Amino acid sequence: MLVVFRLACSQIDTEHGMSPVRPLPPESAIEIDAITHRYGQRTLYRNLSLTITKGRVVALLGKNGVGKTTLIRLLMGFLRPSSGHCRVLGQDSHALSPATRARIGLLFEGHLTQDYMSIAQIERYHRPFYPGWRAELYYDLVDRMGLSRNHKIAQMSCGQRSQVVLGLIFAQNPELMILDDYSMGLDAGYRRLFLDYLAAYLGEGGKTVFLTSHVVQDMEVLVDEVVFLQRGGEILQMPLAEFRHSFRCFAFSLPASAQPPAADAIIHNPDVFARPPRLYSFAERDQVARHLAARCPEIALGEELPMTLEDAFIGLTGKY
Repeated sequence: MLVVFRLACSQIDTEHGMSPVRPLPPESAIEIDAITHRYGQRTLYRNLSLTITKGRVVALLGKNGVGKTTLIRLLMGFLRPSSGHCRVLGQDSHALSPATRARIGLLFEGHLTQDYMSIAQIERYHRPFYPGWRAELYYDLVDRMGLSRNHKIAQMSCGQRSQVVLGLIFAQNPELMILDDYSMGLDAGYRRLFLDYLAAYLGEGGKTVFLTSHVVQDMEVLVDEVVFLQRGGEILQMPLAEFRHSFRCFAFSLPASAQPPAADAIIHNPDVFARPPRLYSFAERDQVARHLAARCPEIALGEELPMTLEDAFIGLTGKY
């Protein structure tokens, strides 16, 4: 559900055996410390750790079902991990004070629950909870829809409702934005407009953004770091520029009688369905060629191929 983060303070539940946590380092906006989380017999994460530095834009990327939204729910205290701790802006996720919550702009998949309100009513409803409220940012965004401020949210399209929610989050003027699939329901033009507003928000300084999105190409102009979350909770975190520089794609030819190369420490997700077939690696071409010569001498390695960020994302995580 897409909600603006305005919840009462939760308390630590000692019956779960949660131990006291150390203070969050001042340079960290988010710290996930060795969490394990299970749904029944399924372990979603095991000893997962992740730190988001203040002032950075970090994208959490992964295929459907790897647990991106669940991780945000754990961060915000909506779920409790089986073990480990999550901290946001210096406080344990299950002990966030109202003042700290007011510094966080949170977006979940879905829509506002107060859809019986009008454009103006919902702005007035949220305004008292945020000391730094900037109504002009909200109206600057929603007035672009060309609707009366008395227009009911329930009578809006999916994309229009998303625009209202994003406007509310900008009006909060939060120190930290946590955006789960911000692009849902937005057309290409409004998505670009949102990115422009986000750039201006970041330009004010002292802001941090942690987001997920299925529109990977947006990340190329927005993100400082990427976190790839794999099934089982394994993560790869690095600066986006470093990932784009070091992750490579190579064409290869495969005789009809030969088996395709298997993924290993050098080769990631060989794609035999692509034309030409290709394989992905963090290694340079000479190292990949030597590796194939030793393991699969019948395979001829071709040239390195250019990639978009979406190509690289699929190359790392696979198509299915």
